[in-house]
Amino acid sequence: MILGEILGDRAEAGQQPANGPSHTIDQLFHRLAARQPDAVALVDAPNRETFTDGAPRRLTFAAADRMISAIAGRLLHMGLPTDAVVGIQLPNTVENILTILGVLRAGMIAAPLPLLWRRADGFAALTRAGAKALITCRRVGNFSHGQFATHLAADVFSIRYVCGFGPDPPDGVVTLDDLFTAAALDPIPPLDRDRKGNAAAHLAVITFESGADGPLPVARRHLELLAGGMSVLLESKLEQGSSILSTIAPASFPGICLTLVPWLLSGGTLVLHHPFDADTFARQRHDEDCPTLILPGPVAFALADSGLFATDGPTTILAAWPAPERLAGSADWVTPHAALVDIPIFGEAGLVAARRDAGGRPEPIVLGPVTAPRAGNGTAVVEFAATASNTLALRGAMVPHHSFPPGIERSDQPHFAIGHDGWVDSGYGCWVNPIRATAVITTVPAGMVSVGGYRLPLQGLTQVVSGIDSGASLSVVPDPLIGHRLVGQAADGAAMVAALDALGINPLVASAFAAAGASMQSTPALTGH
Repeated sequence: MILGEILGDRAEAGQQPANGPSHTIDQLFHRLAARQPDAVALVDAPNRETFTDGAPRRLTFAAADRMISAIAGRLLHMGLPTDAVVGIQLPNTVENILTILGVLRAGMIAAPLPLLWRRADGFAALTRAGAKALITCRRVGNFSHGQFATHLAADVFSIRYVCGFGPDPPDGVVTLDDLFTAAALDPIPPLDRDRKGNAAAHLAVITFESGADGPLPVARRHLELLAGGMSVLLESKLEQGSSILSTIAPASFPGICLTLVPWLLSGGTLVLHHPFDADTFARQRHDEDCPTLILPGPVAFALADSGLFATDGPTTILAAWPAPERLAGSADWVTPHAALVDIPIFGEAGLVAARRDAGGRPEPIVLGPVTAPRAGNGTAVVEFAATASNTLALRGAMVPHHSFPPGIERSDQPHFAIGHDGWVDSGYGCWVNPIRATAVITTVPAGMVSVGGYRLPLQGLTQVVSGIDSGASLSVVPDPLIGHRLVGQAADGAAMVAALDALGINPLVASAFAAAGASMQSTPALTGH
């Protein structure tokens, strides 16, 4: 099986394979396509046409493999070089998965962007990453992502091409929809893939950590993606060949490790859901026979209370906690026939997977090395420690090993900091039990707020708001589903919304000042990762 090949021979219990995995993410998919070409690989949500263009797609591994090669060929024919950074901003659809894999197959680096990012975050992220191209779609909901991408590309000096899915792309956007037609496939010219050393040790993706200085690039090798995804797969006991239904897009390191990598390691079908709709989700779960569900933690509890998991057989739920400080206070999981695996997420630094105990209680974070699976002689994937400031630090196989771009750590430019000994301070405050050597997350990083998976710098946003209207205010209140909710007050709410939109600020901030702010926030925020 693919998973056995990845794990290889362990030198010692609890250690990584001697030389680490040697397979790249794209190689995993290509092997699956060769072994099971007619099996269903990717499935769109049946309500796709309500949020983006095109009928729902359902692709076999062979069809997906052809499309991945077509995307790679189009990028190469544009003249983009090896290791070019390609920004990707797409909803949780088949095209998103295909594009990430297509960029990797072309020998380039994928840089997925959260869907709600606008000009302010997008400009900073793509400029700092040195992106050479941007791939998006014509629209998501009522927002024209195609038009937005052309404006963003005009601002970012390094971007040479904008590509898009969907009909009638704006001027200057290279269409990719034609690649679904066999006659339009671009052949892939020969590639010099003879890189030194382990191919999996090369950069695969760049994601972005949100902080007071804006989005900071975080470079991830194939090795780190595999370690993160493997930890989720082994702790959840995901069966080979089974279907996975995911509400979380691969727009971050946690999103990739929760969806893309476990799917490739298990070799089943990945069923995609966006935006969250309870009726559509229940229909997909039943129609596609999905025993594994990926959901935000609070949503999993809400669906359990509705009785959804009382039907359709045994279920494993991977519960993502992008606000990990909320995990310790969550209720006991008492739903029969549905096992819950908590995935507390520490920004872009890393994550950990922990199956709930027999009483349904969440497990604390164990300080020291953590293996996958946690019980038994597993493979070491991450190590935790508490800093002198009582924050949680991480290092290990899934944690970034180098800042990006190379050498930035020797400058005074903002960057994702990695200690000389490999430790990364997540910034999350923690309470340590010295007797049990465990930790519980208690606070978010200083100055940050988490809204449905999106981390936002509160101080910077309040300064923007007060700069528009000195009498306006922006505050934060708890929310049972999305962690926190932004609440804005201004003499003229409509004018504030227009001004924030014009500045390209995250629409979650603008929605705080809209008359229906609470309802506007809840839907997009649930799929923040």
